[in-house]
Amino acid sequence: MIPAVGAEFVCRMEDVLDLYAEPYDPARPVVCFDETSKQLIAETRIPLPMEPGKPERADYEYERRGTANLFLVTQPLGAWRHVDVTDRRTKHDFAHQMRDLVDRHFPDADRIRVVLDTLNTRTPAALYEAFPPAEAGRIRRKLEFHYTPVHGSWLNMAELEFSMLSRQCLDRRIGDRDTLVAEVAAWQAARNEQRATIRWQFTVDDARRKLHRLYPSLSA
Repeated sequence: MIPAVGAEFVCRMEDVLDLYAEPYDPARPVVCFDETSKQLIAETRIPLPMEPGKPERADYEYERRGTANLFLVTQPLGAWRHVDVTDRRTKHDFAHQMRDLVDRHFPDADRIRVVLDTLNTRTPAALYEAFPPAEAGRIRRKLEFHYTPVHGSWLNMAELEFSMLSRQCLDRRIGDRDTLVAEVAAWQAARNEQRATIRWQFTVDDARRKLHRLYPSLSA
C-alpha cells in the first residue's frame, strides 16, 4: 500500500502526466496556468550606456515602487502563451482569468483542461464568488481543473514559460507598471510569432522508474 500522502502526490502527478501525453486536440485544449510577482524598481540615476568592451552600468541605489502580479497561461502543444499584468491576485482576479480562457482565448473549445497549482484562490468556488450563479456555472462547465501535487509545481509547464520570461524580459530593473506591460507584451508577441513550443518528455513510466520511492509497493 502507498501511504496516504504519497498516494495523493502520485495520483495528481500521474493525472497531469497522462494529460501531457495526449495528442493535440483544439476542441479540448490543455493549458497551464500560473502566477508570479514582479517588484517595480526605478533607477535613481540614469545608467551609463554600453561602450565597446563595457556593459551598461547602473547605480547601486534604486527606488522601490511596489509590485505587480503576472498571470500566465500557456498552451504548450499550441505554441501559444498569454500574460496579463494585474495589481492583485485574489479569487476574483483568478475567476476573471478563467472567464477569459473560456470567452476570449478558447471560445470554440468544447472543454478546456487547466493544469494549475493548489492555491486556495484557484478553485471553482472562486467563480461563484465573482459572478452570478448562472454565469459562474456557464464558465465552470467549460473548464476541467487538473491540480499538481503539493511540492510538485515543477509539473506545471507554465513555470517553464515564467523561467523564459524571467531570463529574457524581467531580469532587470523595471520602474513602472506601464513599462512592465509593454515589455511583457513584446516578449509574448515575439515568442508566439516564433511558435515556440515546450517539449515535455517526462512520462508516467519515467516517474515510476525515477521516483520509485514514491511507489513503495512497487519497490518492495
